[in-house]
Amino acid sequence: QVQLVESGGGLVQAGGSLRLSCAASGRTLNSYAMAWFRQAPGKDREFVAAIKWSGGSSLYPNSVKGRFTISRDNAKNTVYLQMNSLKPEDTAVYYCAGSYWTVTKALSSAPDEYDYWGQGTQVTVSS
Repeated sequence: QVQLVESGGGLVQAGGSLRLSCAASGRTLNSYAMAWFRQAPGKDREFVAAIKWSGGSSLYPNSVKGRFTISRDNAKNTVYLQMNSLKPEDTAVYYCAGSYWTVTKALSSAPDEYDYWGQGTQVTVSS
């Protein structure tokens, strides 16, 4: 089993930055893909970013590309989401997710592809 704990959320003004962290425990993530999703009230869960633990390839939707960066620290078993140029529409609960991933499998934006989820951290962007 993998346990994921997010941190780093908060309140920030539009144009500001936040860095979210997701600390994993239970096993090392050398063969895992990790992702961030978000969910605003009344909306479906939305894909934000994904990264392979080995190799470093990443995936972003157009809505955050160029503003958000996903990264990992293998030594700390932690994945990060650096969010810059934040907009009010980025307001949501942000969730970290992970799953075992084969080397040849392409990264996915589908929530169903990820087996482990954190409890979420609130990000609020004021205008």
